Amino acid sequence: MLLSISSFFSYFNWWQWLIIILALIAIRDIFLQKKHTISHNYPIVGHLRYMLEKIGPELRQYLVANNREELPFNRIERGWIYASAKKENNYEGFGTDRDIYAHQHIFINNAMIPFKIDHNHPNYSENGFLPCAKVMGLYNNRKRPYRPASIINVSAMSFGSLSAKAIESLNKGVLIANAYHNTGEGGLSPYHKHGGDVIFHFGTGYFGVRNEDGTFSLDKLVKLTQDYPFIRAIEIKLSQGAKPGKGGVLPASKITKEIAHVRGVEKGKDVLSPSNHSAFSNIEELYNFIETIADATGLPVGIKAAIGKLEQWEILAKIMQSSGKGPDFITVDGGEGGTGAAPPSFADHVSLPWVYGFSDLYKLFQAKGLTNRIVFIGSGKLGFPAKAAMAFAMGADCINVAREAMMSIGCIQAQVCHTNRCPSGVATQNKWLQNGIDPTLKSERLAQYFKTFRKELIEITHASGYEHPCQFKMSDIEINVDDHNISTELNRAYTYSKTLVPFKSMQDLKECVYLGGKKPN
Repeated sequence: MLLSISSFFSYFNWWQWLIIILALIAIRDIFLQKKHTISHNYPIVGHLRYMLEKIGPELRQYLVANNREELPFNRIERGWIYASAKKENNYEGFGTDRDIYAHQHIFINNAMIPFKIDHNHPNYSENGFLPCAKVMGLYNNRKRPYRPASIINVSAMSFGSLSAKAIESLNKGVLIANAYHNTGEGGLSPYHKHGGDVIFHFGTGYFGVRNEDGTFSLDKLVKLTQDYPFIRAIEIKLSQGAKPGKGGVLPASKITKEIAHVRGVEKGKDVLSPSNHSAFSNIEELYNFIETIADATGLPVGIKAAIGKLEQWEILAKIMQSSGKGPDFITVDGGEGGTGAAPPSFADHVSLPWVYGFSDLYKLFQAKGLTNRIVFIGSGKLGFPAKAAMAFAMGADCINVAREAMMSIGCIQAQVCHTNRCPSGVATQNKWLQNGIDPTLKSERLAQYFKTFRKELIEITHASGYEHPCQFKMSDIEINVDDHNISTELNRAYTYSKTLVPFKSMQDLKECVYLGGKKPN
């Protein structure tokens, strides 16, 4: 029998077998399938079109696109993050290849004589000592106020969205860099418990702090903060840049036993994140919800949102004016953000880009005299020193980075986060793909990216004549706006000047009681 089969296959040459196979494919394309018109009309060769379409992003990324034209992050930006994370040469030679006359290009006005530091200055080290100039919860007299020890921190990315080893790498990295790690809305996992400061974040699903019916449990949140004192603040997500105002479904197929335990959900069932919170339905109830959590936990409580309409923000500001209380920090997410999967209609069009949303919101709170009570956190492609300088000039006090942090631990911008096939193991639950991540190595790379970022930002700050980025004024930054008035200062472009942040010196920050934070070395 085996001999006859062997004789049958040897009856034809390889090229004859190739012709037979191609003929069978052609028959299948023309007569047996009805889904693809191109394959029907152009049998065999039509398959090349689908193959090229599938690998098109990779071809453009590596062979076609120039250094500056890719989105969301171009090759120069990614290269700077990779080199900074690996402590390699991140300089560029022969001048910039960026079009400095392009719309919204940033110019930083340097001082004639830079700010001078000596060997005893806190900035004179590779560790990049650069804490937040404000303290979360200080104005509202929270029991455990918190000064972030770093102006750059890890933004909200949940376990489930990112892999276990990615979360572990980020947490170990922020411990080294003396930064904080936002949990994202997937709950507090074992991988968030490696020593880094944590901001516990929850959304409409209340994962990790929910009752069996999916409603919010204050008792569980209080117990969580008591059991894990490294939780330094609470963040309530109202919306995010990728899909503001839209809920989501975590399919049952993606819910492992561990994810189900961390999130407090049932394995084997789809889990819904509604569009709306069940714990409150209007601004007054949101305000009361914030104060209830702050009183029960003693921690600073803030809110995260992408910005669109301002009417309800106006109501919140008025309540804060009259009560003297309210959120201790506000994280403003830009519409260009997007670690979470979202429909293109939302990702492309819903909510304002960061500069527009932040400036609108800041002006509103400034008009009410509230800006010095709030720590403003910027989130949305701000993980580069020049963009951070612009953000500080507009009124931001800290920067949260998500995709930039992912790239520092190995993300290659494959843009398949929503498929569970992330080739770098960062955004997948596939165990094989995760095994490529060494948390010990990757945590060092995240920490080095943060240190390099802070070092270059403080160097830009000194070049502008200041000691701390909080001292930037809007007139220190110019952007290209149109062809007739090539560039203009931020205060003219966005029609406000930020409120000056109380600041004495970096030495004062180092020597003061380090509220809620860690004493620098």
